[in-house]
Amino acid sequence: MFKDPVTLYGSSISYFTGKMENYFKIRDIPYKRIVSPYPSFEKKMKKMVGIHQMPAVVLPDGRWMTDTTMMIQWFESKFENSAIVPADSTQAFICYLLEDWADEWWWRPAMHYRWHYKEGAEFASNHLAKELLGSFPAPHFLKKIFLTRRQRNGYTVGDGISRNNIDAIEKNVKNLFGNLEEIFSKRTFVFGETPSLADIGLSGPFYRHFALDPVPLSIIKNEAPSILNWLDSLQNTKLSNLEHNFIKGIPDDLDPLIEEIGKVYLPYLCKNVNAVHNGKKYFEFKSGKLHFHKARFSQYRVWSLKELQNKFHSFSKEDQNNIEQMLRKFDCWKPLWMHKELPLDSKQEAKLPFWADRKMIGVNE
Repeated sequence: MFKDPVTLYGSSISYFTGKMENYFKIRDIPYKRIVSPYPSFEKKMKKMVGIHQMPAVVLPDGRWMTDTTMMIQWFESKFENSAIVPADSTQAFICYLLEDWADEWWWRPAMHYRWHYKEGAEFASNHLAKELLGSFPAPHFLKKIFLTRRQRNGYTVGDGISRNNIDAIEKNVKNLFGNLEEIFSKRTFVFGETPSLADIGLSGPFYRHFALDPVPLSIIKNEAPSILNWLDSLQNTKLSNLEHNFIKGIPDDLDPLIEEIGKVYLPYLCKNVNAVHNGKKYFEFKSGKLHFHKARFSQYRVWSLKELQNKFHSFSKEDQNNIEQMLRKFDCWKPLWMHKELPLDSKQEAKLPFWADRKMIGVNE
């Protein structure tokens, strides 16, 4: 299908670059990953796709792309069958839900583990100072300080993480590890022996963060080693060599994941919608012991909520009824539709994946 390699611009420890690499590998799409020096690459990417974020993909015909979710959808449209999305409508919607959750919720905790702890910040700042800022005329130690402060101010402390909620955030992460250990100790992938969009989405927070950074990796090795087996399988499985069979229905061991989406993630998106509607740059969100006093607003996440609603409407009425029944079971239905009129910019993200209007969160522009 794709004979000439695509170019993937992104760091070797980047959350979304890792997600895209996993997709290319299971789809057997040839690619070459390149790290281009900053700040010149940042200016180049903004010119070509409107914003700067990792990764960027350049097709053999020279077109630039961004946004992993929409890039994957574009690539899948070039195959006869979208083999990463199950034919079963309820499974398919869960795949979309899990991918969105992986992209938008686990970003903050993954960045926390990388930049809060000394060993994580030392590893990441040293690596990125060499990889991204190697040609920048400044001492190496100053580059490390700059990167650490930038990431903390933008994505951890600057996105609602404080001394008061670190314990709850880390417990949330360990619960995720335990829930995935329960799944991957019994089967290779989320829906059986074939990787799906859910696996690709979850590879974002894991492949180049939780299973790479020193502190969370130690936890995984000790408490959830099957996660490492899953990641290894994802790296070494090609869909072209498989019969595309998924297990039937929604396995019971996915219940904790979907329940959290209904009780935590979708309500969080609703609070973000309120903030955007009211012109607030920060908002408060509380769910159980998770309490963020100053979470950053995201215009992009309003659009991602709309995308989930659009995905639901794309199914037949009969399939919608089945999906609704499942969503109600896990308290996902009400927050999914709490805001039917969303504060979106006119035609926001309409040109994706070839042009983007908004970054994930409005910081470090």
